[in-house]
Amino acid sequence: MYTIAPQSGTFSFLDKTQLIKLKLKAIRSGVWFRALPRIDRVLFDLTIKVARSIRSSILAKCILSITGKLEALLESKLARAIRDIGFPLACKLSLLAQKWGNRGAQEWAKDAGFAQYLAIVKLNGNPCHG
Repeated sequence: MYTIAPQSGTFSFLDKTQLIKLKLKAIRSGVWFRALPRIDRVLFDLTIKVARSIRSSILAKCILSITGKLEALLESKLARAIRDIGFPLACKLSLLAQKWGNRGAQEWAKDAGFAQYLAIVKLNGNPCHG
């Protein structure tokens, strides 16, 4: 997520280079024209052209909304599955194992590799795992 960035002694909400990089990434992936409404694209383009940095909180809120949409659309399916499926399953398994007395199972809930494994197994529909 894009946050406040220092610029020449003052603080700005967003940096122009961050916006340009995000736009190029969205164009390359085909998300820019397919998923963003024209008004969002125009606001984003004008902000890049006119402002070196965004200082207005209202404009920053609008741009942050657009960047949030783009980031959600650019996120890979696997990363989304790990976040939405893998980590919740890892937490459930961790709690279950802790109830059974496994003290090391507390770390399972934070293990990205374990969450990735669980997400892939779930996506592949392995009948051995619920």
